[in-house]
Amino acid sequence: MSNLINYSNGEMKTSTFEEKMENANFPMSDKGRVYHVEVKRGEVANRIITVGDHTRAEEFAQYLDKDSPLFRLSSARGFLTITGKYKGVPISIIAIGMGLPMMDFFVREVRSVVDGQLAIIRFGTCGSIGAARTGSIIVQNAAFAITRNYNYFSDTEEIESELTDEKPYNFTKIFHADPQLYKKIELELINSFGEDNVFTGLNATCDSFYSSQGRKDGNFRDYNSNLISNISDVYPEAISLEMEAFMLFHLAKSSTSLPLKDSNNTILKNSIKAASAAMVVADRVTNDFISPVKVHDIQKVAGKAVLNALVDFELIYVHPDDDDCVWNQN
Repeated sequence: MSNLINYSNGEMKTSTFEEKMENANFPMSDKGRVYHVEVKRGEVANRIITVGDHTRAEEFAQYLDKDSPLFRLSSARGFLTITGKYKGVPISIIAIGMGLPMMDFFVREVRSVVDGQLAIIRFGTCGSIGAARTGSIIVQNAAFAITRNYNYFSDTEEIESELTDEKPYNFTKIFHADPQLYKKIELELINSFGEDNVFTGLNATCDSFYSSQGRKDGNFRDYNSNLISNISDVYPEAISLEMEAFMLFHLAKSSTSLPLKDSNNTILKNSIKAASAAMVVADRVTNDFISPVKVHDIQKVAGKAVLNALVDFELIYVHPDDDDCVWNQN
């Protein structure tokens, strides 16, 4: 068994809401903890796997080195951080929940407490709008966002009389995953699942599980009956739908070199390298949905593949590996 280290050297966790918060612009407690994820310096590694649910995070954590300390922190806002080592390399696994805002909280707050480059891989679930069937894995090498256009819904009379120039859903431009990182994931997943079960392509990140993914709900006027076909018209290469990858790629593209210390050797334009992969749980072409047993079996294998890709990815500068880091504490 790994040595389990909880927050505050094994004492019961105290929420940051009981600590004094400072700086309304970027809230942080007087102990250096960020507001939502609640981590501080030395509790998150430079290499991170982010997932949606806690169960998947715990499943992946079973592969971490048994002879290294394991740190767990569950925040009041629902984030779970597990940090340890895999093949001797510091790794964090962070469950964030679902959606664009949760990804934004996670990336920004973790970036603020970790020195050096970050390599972040999202592993989650998705719906397929292409050839991938349930149980397949999709490596999302790029993503665009689909967001509900709230202005469109402001005047029902205009909509029904077709007087509005607004469209019910907006499509963004495409943002890309880091090419070296996603290719490492792709290779590891193909080695684990076979070439026929791994697809690589463009993803649509939606701001709703329902309306902006084209699901029908008679309780609301969503005007989304043609949304899936509209996706094919605008981005015919799109093969999957989910709710987080675009924000991860967008923030990686928007990241600066500011968090890097001791960066005299190399000035990096972007300090975050990001990639994403997801198992297909919903086939929007056949209307098939995956069984829970199959999900469990797939993520067991996928977890190890993603960990292997992450530790094999080179980072130029990482957080100082000192005794204050939780992965070094006994």
